[in-house]
Amino acid sequence: MVLPVKVFEVKGEVSLDSVEEKLRGFHEEESYESEDGSKLSLSTDIFDLKREGELIKGTFSRDYLRRRQYKRKTLDAPVTEEAPFWISRFRGRTFLITSAPSVARGVKKLLTNHVANKISEIVYNKMGYIVEARIPSERLQRLHESNPQATKLIWFDDVDIPGVKKLALAGSGLADTGLYRDYLKHGKIWYVVFESQRRGIVVGITRNCVVTLFSKSTMEDFIKYIVEEVLSLVE
Repeated sequence: MVLPVKVFEVKGEVSLDSVEEKLRGFHEEESYESEDGSKLSLSTDIFDLKREGELIKGTFSRDYLRRRQYKRKTLDAPVTEEAPFWISRFRGRTFLITSAPSVARGVKKLLTNHVANKISEIVYNKMGYIVEARIPSERLQRLHESNPQATKLIWFDDVDIPGVKKLALAGSGLADTGLYRDYLKHGKIWYVVFESQRRGIVVGITRNCVVTLFSKSTMEDFIKYIVEEVLSLVE
């Protein structure tokens, strides 16, 4: 099971009660006329909204048109994408967690970013109040060094060696402390894959707070892990 989610931070001042009220039952419709004159109605909706204490969860749904070639003609086919999302309070801050498990990998980032921007518009009437969460490389470094045996893979970016964009350590290379220290001198940790021994799951975490689950787990347990252990890493 490979399941990526992305974490954003809600920067605007607002209560969860207000967020829940503005998101509940949200529906927006847009009319579209295709080249053959047929008309379609494309909508954006919030479904299945639930409040559980300091957590709001729901499903973001968006219709769009996907262009396809058929017998030398360009056809517009309506498609619906859905992305589950969670909004959680943590230590006085508010975070949005969203995933797009039903779409192709290349589209996931676009959809999760769209969810963040659209929810910002719904709640604040403007984009920019929900931003990418960031984890400093030093915190990923401490995460690895607190239990090096649990680490499976480390990617380094911002490398100062000419012609080298990224460096990686995996397998036996992780046990080479000298090589690890040398890589730290030349780059910053971008991505760490490790086993959470407390939870018994393998996850990957990037500095821009994409968290990927590589083990079998329920979505509820995965989100609980993110809220309880990953959000504390955000700067």
